Amino acid sequence: MAEKEVILTQEGLKKLEEELEHLKSVKRREVAERIKVAIGYGDISENSEYEDAKNEQAFVEGRVITLEKMLRNARIINNDEVDTDAVNVGSIVILKDLEFGDIVEYSIVGTAESDPFQNKISNESPVGKAILGKRKGAVVDVSVPAGVIQYEIIDIKK
Repeated sequence: MAEKEVILTQEGLKKLEEELEHLKSVKRREVAERIKVAIGYGDISENSEYEDAKNEQAFVEGRVITLEKMLRNARIINNDEVDTDAVNVGSIVILKDLEFGDIVEYSIVGTAESDPFQNKISNESPVGKAILGKRKGAVVDVSVPAGVIQYEIIDIKK
C-alpha cells in the first residue's frame, strides 16, 4: 500500500524539521539521562521513575518515526504555485458567514499543519473541502454537526 502524501507549506516543513531535530538531539539525551538516573535507584521492577522514562522514550521514538515518514512523503507547496483565482492549499481565504455576517480569514494547509487556533485549517476539514477549488464570490454550504453554514468567499490571497 502506498504511503499517503503529506502536503506542507514551507513554514510547515520547517516546523516539522525543527521538531525532528529537537527530538533527536535534545529529547533523546534527556530521556536517556532519566533512564540512567532511574536505574540508579535500584530495583527497576517497582520503579515508577524508570517506567515513566521508558514510556517517554517510546513516545519520542514513535514521534521520530512518524516525523521521518511525513517528511519522506512530503509535497511542498511553494508560494509561487498558489493561484489566487481559486482556493488551493497555501491560499489565504477570507469568508463571510452569510447568517451572522462574521468575517473570518483562514490559511488552507495540509492536515499535518492544521491548527484551528491559528486559523490554519486543513484541506480535508469540512470548511476546507467545501471551499477547495472555488472562486471569489462563490457561496458554499458547509455541513457541520449543528446543521449547514453558508459562507461567501470574499477574497483569495497568497
